[in-house]
Amino acid sequence: MTDDVVQLDALLATLDRTGPVPLYFQVSSALERAIRSGEIPPGARLENEIAIAKRLGLSRPTIRRAMEELVDKGLLVRRRGIGTQVVQGQVTRQVELTSLYEDLQSSHHEPGTRVLEHDTRPADAETAAALSVPVGSEIVYLRRQRSTDGVPVAVLANYLPAEFADITTEQLETKGLYQILRSRGVTIRVANQRIGARRAHGDESALLDIDKGGPVLTMERVAYDASGKAFEVGHHCYRPDMYSFATTLVAK
Repeated sequence: MTDDVVQLDALLATLDRTGPVPLYFQVSSALERAIRSGEIPPGARLENEIAIAKRLGLSRPTIRRAMEELVDKGLLVRRRGIGTQVVQGQVTRQVELTSLYEDLQSSHHEPGTRVLEHDTRPADAETAAALSVPVGSEIVYLRRQRSTDGVPVAVLANYLPAEFADITTEQLETKGLYQILRSRGVTIRVANQRIGARRAHGDESALLDIDKGGPVLTMERVAYDASGKAFEVGHHCYRPDMYSFATTLVAK
């Protein structure tokens, strides 16, 4: 990631100010080509709209609309305290039985983990039913912030049976949860999973560095081992500008 502020004078020097193509479209198209080609690298920051408009002799609404086009395409993101920045590269995740940590590694991103909560607590009725344990019995609760290349991408909450209470915070900071479970002999076999969307609540906006109450993608999962025993309940939320799910559909 770079902290350099990119000036767009040379890139936009050939705008046709008298032709039929709208100026905002010319600006957004030129920036899109530069971003996709790597001429403007991931993480680069752009000047603010007022500065760009003044330097290029264009109106602020023209620049604002051009930037909005690129934000809508997932190429730019507006981050609090930083400004407009080129997206690091969205993580596209196949809908498979893997952990986010493994997916980031396999797609050549650098995963990072901040453990927010790690304790044992009584199981509520919903979680107890999912894990097939008595209501009120002790279970393990984990809540982590996951980042990719230094940018927050997900908040992960997981419930595990009490037999995994000896998993350490240090392990969670350096490995994916499924890596840890496999190393303990868990054979991950099948999961029921639901993908959705909602608005961020609580501290999620701050943890994901998005606008307060902004939209997030969600994934709810109950995973089972080879014996059919549930070993994980997950409630995850993701930044939509940094993350997407992909699956293959086959006609019957």
